Amino acid sequence: MPLYEHVYLARQDTSAQQVDELTAQLKGVIEGLGGSVKKTEYWGVKSLSYRLRKNRKAHFTLMDIDAPPPTINEIERLERLNEDVVRYLTIRVDAHEDGPSAMMRRAERDRDREERRGERGERGDRGERGDRPRDRDRRGRDDSDESENGGED
Repeated sequence: MPLYEHVYLARQDTSAQQVDELTAQLKGVIEGLGGSVKKTEYWGVKSLSYRLRKNRKAHFTLMDIDAPPPTINEIERLERLNEDVVRYLTIRVDAHEDGPSAMMRRAERDRDREERRGERGERGDRGERGDRPRDRDRRGRDDSDESENGGED
């Protein structure tokens, strides 16, 4: 059977539980029509590049599917009818990725980066500045130099 990657976007005002229920419903339809879902990933609520049906954010979900083409037609039909689904995209692939998708790897990398920043302290990798003269201190000295010369250069 052909392999597919299917991503759908659900409205921002739906709860994560409702998105999980929708994913379970789609998974049931796929399995009922002779296919299988190899992996599902919930990517969370993300900002959209532009407004879609008055939504600025959406819940993103990825499904790796192994199913015949009529099954894909059926889940896309169901998503067109569902008011909570803003967009969907199905791509036929040669092989599914092993491990987490690029979006999940990015989230892990960001989390690791935040943890390291916490270990280094509030200032990140810049360190403490120590006792450096401030601009106002420099300005004060420059003004006093001019007054000592009588304003003549």
